[in-house]
Parts: sequence; structure tokens; C-alpha cells
Amino acid sequence: MKKETYEVEGMTCASCVQAVEKTTQKLDGVKEVSVNLTTEKMTILYDENKVNFNQVKEAITNIGYNIHESKTEKEFLVEGMTCASCVQAVERVTKKLDGVKDVSVNLTTEKMHIVFDQKVLSTIDIKKAVEDTGYKLVDITKSDDKHQEKKQLEIKKLWVRFIQSLIFTIPLLYIAMGHMVGLYLPEIIDPHMNDLWFALTQLVLTTPVMLVGYSYFKVGFKTLIKRHPNMDSLIAIGTSAAYLYGVFAVIMIALGNHQYVYSLYFESAAVILTLITLGKYLEAVSKGKTSEAIKKLMNLSPKEALVIRNGVEKLILVDEVLVGDIVLVKPGMSLPVDGIVLDGYSSIDESMLTGESMPVEKTKGSKVVAASINKLGTFTYEATKVGKDRAIAKIIELVEDAQATKAPIQKLADIISGQFVPIVIILAVLSGLLWFFVGGSSVEFALTIFIAVLVIACPCALGLATPTAIMVGTGKGAEYGVLFKSGEALERLYKVNVVIFDKTGTITTGKPKLTDIVSIHEMHDDDILLLAASAEKTSEHPLAEAIIEAAKEKNLELYPVEAFDAIPGYGIQAKLRGENILFGNEKLMNKYQVDIDQHIPKALKLAESGKTPMYLSVNQKLEAIIAVADTLKSDSQEAVLALKKRGIQVMMITGDNKQTAHAIAKSVGIENVLSDVLPQDKSNEVLKLQEQGFKVAMVGDGINDSPALALADVGIAIGSGTDIAIESADVVLVKNSLMDVATAIKLSQHTIRNIQENLFWAFAYNILGIPLAMGILHIFGGPLLDPMFAALAMSLSSVSVLLNALRLKHIKKVK
Repeated sequence: MKKETYEVEGMTCASCVQAVEKTTQKLDGVKEVSVNLTTEKMTILYDENKVNFNQVKEAITNIGYNIHESKTEKEFLVEGMTCASCVQAVERVTKKLDGVKDVSVNLTTEKMHIVFDQKVLSTIDIKKAVEDTGYKLVDITKSDDKHQEKKQLEIKKLWVRFIQSLIFTIPLLYIAMGHMVGLYLPEIIDPHMNDLWFALTQLVLTTPVMLVGYSYFKVGFKTLIKRHPNMDSLIAIGTSAAYLYGVFAVIMIALGNHQYVYSLYFESAAVILTLITLGKYLEAVSKGKTSEAIKKLMNLSPKEALVIRNGVEKLILVDEVLVGDIVLVKPGMSLPVDGIVLDGYSSIDESMLTGESMPVEKTKGSKVVAASINKLGTFTYEATKVGKDRAIAKIIELVEDAQATKAPIQKLADIISGQFVPIVIILAVLSGLLWFFVGGSSVEFALTIFIAVLVIACPCALGLATPTAIMVGTGKGAEYGVLFKSGEALERLYKVNVVIFDKTGTITTGKPKLTDIVSIHEMHDDDILLLAASAEKTSEHPLAEAIIEAAKEKNLELYPVEAFDAIPGYGIQAKLRGENILFGNEKLMNKYQVDIDQHIPKALKLAESGKTPMYLSVNQKLEAIIAVADTLKSDSQEAVLALKKRGIQVMMITGDNKQTAHAIAKSVGIENVLSDVLPQDKSNEVLKLQEQGFKVAMVGDGINDSPALALADVGIAIGSGTDIAIESADVVLVKNSLMDVATAIKLSQHTIRNIQENLFWAFAYNILGIPLAMGILHIFGGPLLDPMFAALAMSLSSVSVLLNALRLKHIKKVK
């Protein structure tokens, strides 16, 4: 049974309460319902196997009320985790708490993201539950600096622990193993001449190593007692067994049982702890490298801002900047917040956001973004987006969210990891007992098997396989201006085999431009443009804007308009310089009986190439045909070709007529075109393809693309598009470049392939390693795996997974 609290909207009296309660109680699986009119809350006890929130919501919505989950999202740092079993333990115990909607724990970032009902559950309860399991939750403050400092301190401590352990382990190894290969030992510690001192010296050298590695025993036995054993539990049991048996052997030697001198396992315990510590150190260093992209983004934004308040320059913290503040930026300074230039001129490096290496010129009215670098002049600008609303803050948030989520591919690893450690302990005990009782082996031999099985097992590699690759992959994406919103989006994009591009604003610039001027009677192009732009200067039509913009670029001084009349669906009529000007489509010319018959083929040829032809007549005589088109983005053709090279089918969707749509599609190399599609029908076209078995990615930038972006297997929004499109998408391209679609798919493919490699080797390592440690080969006369080599292999398995993930940092963007 599960107990939840929901918020109910629309209730006005006791009758409403009765209606909601009665309706909910009728649902199969609902045990108890209590509705409070004052707080507008409903508490429900139900069997989650029979009824869910959506069914409750539907029932209450049908009687005229609204219901939604009362939930709070929070992130914590989790201290004490060492492997995937720890992740499973933390997730398992928190999911059992009433009021918890969702929990995701990331071993690499050491963070827990939890969604819960604050009316039912408090953060204190969550912390207590986790602490009872053997771990600790720490609140994440505004600044992550302390956490980073702590991680660096931990890395240093691990290195010191390794060196300390090594100082005692090297002489111990020499004493324990040296005599076997003929190395010199003083008589006082020679096992053949003074076995007690030989044993006591090893005990003295091993004990400091055990003390240095006390954290393994503290955490390992604590989690074992709490019935959530982890990797530390395996290490603690194995090394404790070796050490305690060694102590027992020393006592037996002191009592005169000299044969025990050959049953000492002190060097195994010390070497295992030393190698594990080295592995942990290398793992911590590698983990730090996986999150470098986030650190770089965070470091881009300055900590302070120079603002002008009441006419006085003042240096304040970035967090203190308010919307409307006037910010002063000098050459070489980083911009603290987003805004609009008020005064001055400069050239700004925005490469950290756009990837463009060339500085961008900024003048009055230009938009500027935080973390970009001022290269030249001094200027002031008004702060429009501060704090978490800044573009750089949103990018960091998107990347962190993506790194916190789990890809579906991780589920198998999580399930196995959750049961892994208890199974290993059982296998170790069974192996040792079988060799001792069935195989007739000595206690020492059985102990060797027991320790080797415990030590070689490695849930760490399984736990690190997915999150490390996702961290590096999403971080690299952020570096290239490709933002994945979740690990799931990253995995789904890997499977995409059809990419649909919206036309306007995606394949094209979305801004019409003058493309052709065809003179009929040898009038100069500039004169034609001057007449057309002068006639259109009071028009608000988008095509008119393209004509006027072209005249401005040529610095043409427009004629004054003596009369003007816009004729909807036809064009315009104007009078300037005493001449009657007509400028519009074929219908306008026919209406005013302007002879255009012999020139219609010229206009049709322009239309066939995706352009909009317009006729210009002066005093009833045709003088020119002017064409305007929504021009292609510079990299549209390359982007389509790049996707085709990756074996992906490319389509275009647009509301344009078939002729224009096919002309645009042909120019970029797209054969499959969906034309005359109304905005509301775009999502239906996506659905049709999905029903045929295709995995579809939709690329768009407008409000009318949002339903299609949301419905597609992966929605990709162009960063220059609307906020709604970006909210609906799974992947956001910060730059206005279609080449980044291919880059996103490449990153996805490489990252998922990397995860698959990591999981394969992690599974393979354990599938091969554990039977080897159990002595399978020894049964057939083969070698026996020494616990020391098992420890080395275990440490290297985790490091190898991390190093493999770090290879993703070398992925190049598609050019």
C-alpha cells in the first residue's frame, strides 16, 4: 500500500469534498481517501499495483476538478559511496519512503536527485534513512566550490594513504616473498632460523597498513550490518580474514606449531589494501576529469560585476546584480549577466556559447550574453537576465540535469549491481567450504580461494560504465554547443534513422532576401531597386522588408511617396516622382491591364527555384521582375550530406506549396518532402513515420514545431528558436547551425558505443574473473589466482572503464 498527498483545485464547498472523495473511493485499489477543503489537499492510501496517479487524475477531472502531485525536487551530495551497490542501497532505501516520487543517484557525480512530497516527507527524514544505511547526505549550496575543494582534498588523502601503505608493504613483500626467490634475509627474521620473529615482523608491518585503510573496514562492516553490503564490505571481509588468520598463525608459532610459518597471509592483506587504495586514487582523478566541461563552463562566468548605480561605479558579486542594473564592461572583461547594449561599441568573443571563433560586433540595441569576453571597446548594457536565468546558467543546468539522469541502458547494470555483492559473498564462502570439505584442501588453500573471490569481484566497473560516459559525452556536447537534456535523450538519438527538418528558420534563415532583379528594358538594377524600395517603404509585408533592406545595404536614398495603396492578395500601388508604380503579383498586373504575357516564363522559372517573383510596372509598362526568397542557411546542404553519410534518411516538412517546397529541398539534397502541411498536422506526420517503425528526430525552431518536437523520438531545437520549442525539445543546439544535428548524432553514437564497451568489459571481467578466483582452472591442473593479483585486476577494471570513457573527450565535431 502507498500513501500520497495531492493538491485539488476547483473545490468551493463541502459538496465538492464529498464528490471528490466518493469518486476516488470507487476506484479499484483505493483503500482510504481524505479531502481537506481548507488546505485543498487530498490524502489517499492505495494499492499501487491496482491503481495509479493517472487513473485518479482522470476520475477527478471527469467530475470537474483538477488534481496535481504536490512535489518538491532536491539534490544532495552523497558521501561514502564507493560502487554501484552503494547507489542501489541509497536508491532502494529512499524509494521505500512515503511521498517519494522518483530517485536517481549518480556514482560519478556523487549526487542524488529526489522528487518527493514535502507535505508527507521532510529532508530530515530522507537524510536519516540514508544515514541509517551507512551513507551521508549533504545539502548542495549555491556554490559548488566547497565540494570541489573537498574532492581535491580526498584525492590528496588517497595519495598520502597509498604512499603510507606502500612504505610498509614493500619491506613486508620483501620479507614474505624474498626468501622464496633467494633474496637475502637477516638471520633474526629468516623463517628457517627464527620463524617467530619472521611472523611477528610481518604482523608489525601489516598492522599500520590495516590502520591506514581503516575506512574500508568502517564503511564495509557498517553497510554489511545494515544489510546493504558494498565493495568495501568485500575488501573488509577478505583482508580481515587474511589478517586474523595471520594473527592466529603467529600465536600457533609461538606455541611451538612451526608449520604455521608457511600459512601467513599478511602480505596478501597489505598488498590488497595498497592496490585498492591506488585504484581508488586513479579512479578519483579520472572522475574529476569527466566533469571538466562543467567546471570550464562555471569558470567562464565572472564572480563579480561592475555596475553603475546612482551614477556611481560599484563592484558587486554577480549574484547581487538585478534586472535593470546598468553594467559597465571594459576591454578584456567577462560579461557577468545577459543584457542589451545601451551605449558604446565593441567586439565580443562568444565562442564559449556559439563555437564561432570570430568576435561579434556589438552596438546599441545588440544582445549580449554572460560569460562572453569583451575584446575591444568599453560599453554599458542593461541587465535583462540574471542569476539562473542567464544563458550560461541555463546551459550548466541542462548539462547537469543530463548527467544526473540515467539512460535506459543502465537499468540492467543497476539490477545486477544491486544483487552483486551478496551473491559474491555467498560464492566466496561456498568456494572456500567446497575446497576444504569436498576438495580436501588445507585451510590456507580454502582461505586463498575465499579472499581471491571477494577481492576480484568488481561492481565499481558496472556502476561507473554508464554515468562516466554520459558525463563526458554531454560535457563534450556542451563544449560544441549541443545540449542533451537527459541521458535518455542521448540514448534515443543513437537509434534515430530518420531526421525531419522544418523548413522556415531551420533549413532556411527565416528572413526573406532579395535574390534576383530581371530588367525588361535595360533599366539599371539600382534604379529598379530604388523604385521598388521607395514604393514599399510604408508597407509592413515581410517581402517588402527584404526589398527595403537590400536598398539600405546599397545606401540608396529613397524617393518620397506621393500616394500609396496596399491591395491585399495583389501587391501595392504607389505614386512617386509623378509616376504611377505597380508592384506585385501576376493578378495585380492583370487587374491593371499591364502586358506581361511574354515575360511570364521568366517569372515561372524563378518560382520553380523556390523564389517569389514580383512584377514592377511604371506608368502601365512592365520594367522588371524582382524575386525574393527565404534564403538557405550556409551549411544546410553540408548538414544534409553529413547525415546521409551516417546512413540517416533526411526529410523536410513545410506548409509551403509543393513547387516551392521541392525547389528548396532539391537545393539542399533532400528527396523526401512533406509539403502543404498545416502547423497542427506536423506532429501527425511524425506519428505516421513512427507507426511505420522509424525512429524519428524532428528539428525545428518555432512555436508551431513544439507538438512535433515533443512527439518525436528525439526533438532537436535550434538555439535561436523560441523558448517554447526549446522547452519541448530533448536536444538544444545553441548555435544556429544544422551541422550540429550531425554532431549531436555522432556524439550520441560514440557515447552509447562507449557505454556498451564499458558494460561488456565490466560484465566480461566478472564472468571470467570470479570463476578463475574460485579455482576452476586449478581443478584441471591450471594456476591458482593469487589474491594480490585479484586486487590489482579489480582496481584496474574500474580505472580502465573510466579511461575508456575519457576517450570521448577526443571526439571531433562534424564539419
